[in-house]
Amino acid sequence: MHIISWNVNGIRATVKKDFIESVKKMNPDILCLQETKAENQDVENVLLPLSDYFIYSNSADRKGYSGTALLCKNKPLKIIDSENDVDQDKEGRIICAEYPNFYLVNVYAPNAGQLLERLDYKKNWNSRFLAYLKELEKTKPVIACGDFNVAHRPIDLKNDKTNYNKTAGYTQIEIDGMDAMLNSGFVDSFRYFHPNEVAYTYWSYRFNSRAKNVGWRIDYFLISERLINKVKFANIHSNFYGSDHCPISLKVDL
Repeated sequence: MHIISWNVNGIRATVKKDFIESVKKMNPDILCLQETKAENQDVENVLLPLSDYFIYSNSADRKGYSGTALLCKNKPLKIIDSENDVDQDKEGRIICAEYPNFYLVNVYAPNAGQLLERLDYKKNWNSRFLAYLKELEKTKPVIACGDFNVAHRPIDLKNDKTNYNKTAGYTQIEIDGMDAMLNSGFVDSFRYFHPNEVAYTYWSYRFNSRAKNVGWRIDYFLISERLINKVKFANIHSNFYGSDHCPISLKVDL
């Protein structure tokens, strides 16, 4: 099973930038999108050219904000959106697909805010999200993918010292949140296969950051430990454009 995760930073804008062609080229079995920034019906309409997929969308109550979508070649047993205790503000941050042998959780974690004004919110959200994953894991192993909005280690961002505890996505509170997930039985699949590789998944649109490769790795596939021996690869695809993020991939035998 080949799974792609991609923060598209506005699906309606991204489809104008060779997005459909990129997806067809990558040809995933499952495609997880974050930050769709569109109503459910709008998401489904712009993705109609991807006719090989069942399309599910979870938009935020606030228009033009957040949102997740899931495209699957094989119909899941069940789709679970964020009608749960994690996404209490209905920001469309989670969409979960149940398959016979696993759960796939597509997530767009909150940003802590330019002035870190949402850092406490992010801390509590991370705790609720981890509890949600562990509850799912009681039944089946879990693959959680998406934009977690945190760089875990100094290797995961270009300027670690100047950003530490000053910039959203690289505060100790957020790092602790990722530590908690990895210490509770989830594996960062990219780091498992590429322990020392410097690779980023997000670049600011400012300061020509992508051309200079001044980036952050904030998109992940976190998987239950019992699945790691079934994973064939976990990669970052920085050669695909159309968003300030690039797609990431996982291939797993399930």
